[in-house]
Amino acid sequence: MKVLWTDGSASPNPGPGGYAVLENGKPVALGREKESTNIRMEGLAMVAAIKYAGEEGCEIHSDSEFWINVLTKWAPGWCAKGWKKSKGEIKNLDIVQELYDLYRQYPVKLTWVRGHVGTKYNELADEWANKARKGVTLSE
Repeated sequence: MKVLWTDGSASPNPGPGGYAVLENGKPVALGREKESTNIRMEGLAMVAAIKYAGEEGCEIHSDSEFWINVLTKWAPGWCAKGWKKSKGEIKNLDIVQELYDLYRQYPVKLTWVRGHVGTKYNELADEWANKARKGVTLSE
């Protein structure tokens, strides 16, 4: 099982966004959107992590309590109700659905880490997400 660290960034929020997936402190996936939010980028980082790990599976370390809750608490109910919730729309439904499908398809363990408290690989994932937001790619 691969051990991966993910993070997303948008600055300003909303604004240009980037995400990063790290394995052993090295970026294995980077991405960006011209107009995005921190939440979208965090979710896309998890999508990229699960796709990168594939059938081998992964343990994702993330400071996004929101996306961990989406996968473990909220998406099962939303899915059962035809992707509806009791009040309002499900924001970022495109990411929610893709991520939940991947989460159910592959072995994934989610580990929440507190952000911005000096955790080495979490800080590094944040740095790479910001680089991705500014246009850095894996080929550089």
